Amino acid sequence: MKVLFTVFSASGNTLRVAKLFSERLSERGAECEIVRIREDMAAPDVASADTLVIGYPVHGFNAPQNVADFAKGLPECENKVYYIIKTSGEPLHVNDASSRILDRILKKKGYIKRGEFHYVMPYNMIFRHSDDMAALMWQAARNTAPADADKIFAGEEAQLKAGLLAVMTRFVVAVEHKAMPYLGRLFKVKKEKCISCGKCAKLCPMLNIEMKDGLPVFGKNCIGCTACSFNCPADAISIGVLNGWRVNGAYKFAPPREGLTRKDVCNYWRGSYIRYFREHGIELNKE
Repeated sequence: MKVLFTVFSASGNTLRVAKLFSERLSERGAECEIVRIREDMAAPDVASADTLVIGYPVHGFNAPQNVADFAKGLPECENKVYYIIKTSGEPLHVNDASSRILDRILKKKGYIKRGEFHYVMPYNMIFRHSDDMAALMWQAARNTAPADADKIFAGEEAQLKAGLLAVMTRFVVAVEHKAMPYLGRLFKVKKEKCISCGKCAKLCPMLNIEMKDGLPVFGKNCIGCTACSFNCPADAISIGVLNGWRVNGAYKFAPPREGLTRKDVCNYWRGSYIRYFREHGIELNKE
């Protein structure tokens, strides 16, 4: 069995989860390849794979624009089975309809969707999760990914059922796809903090950043992934009108501390997080 993973991951969180799946499938004897979705990527050899897996972080309750464009560029493959692995910062069912655009595109090309898996990983926008929250999320992924990967190996159905609220929210917030190329033009660098490392330009999946005179210059093709600001070693990038949601710096993903309780879970949708952790093998004490 050959499994082709095509993954978009700005913060690296989605890639981490995809690697958990790949490791488990490899243990089962599958041949796995992981390809990063970037503007300069070579066309993946989808035809030679038995199963296609598409991984992405949810952007405003939708698949990111570049992932939708990637799907549009895939060749027609009659009856090609695919699965989706997606990550988001909150364990809410309003994310369940995020793959609708991808599903429509791939169905027209003859692909057959067999399942979809949603994992919660720390935000790279909106607010920064605590190290404890990041540790719990990563442990939850490690607990559940092997069993989900086994479903892919067996070709089992694992569909998410999107409710009306999820469908309507996805449709309304899809305006982000049109807005980000304009909002991205407002991204700026703080000259006094920039160390001219060029990391932002190298990491931009859209090739939207060019280094001029040692400083990044932002173009007109931004998708709002914030790979630039999140990974900036000098915290030197402002993301315009979205700057109040800016998060900088990779998470540590250390093992959870002993004795964590429900009080260690963030106040934002606390009940949903606690339920998600329980469903993924982590039971927190009340106090």
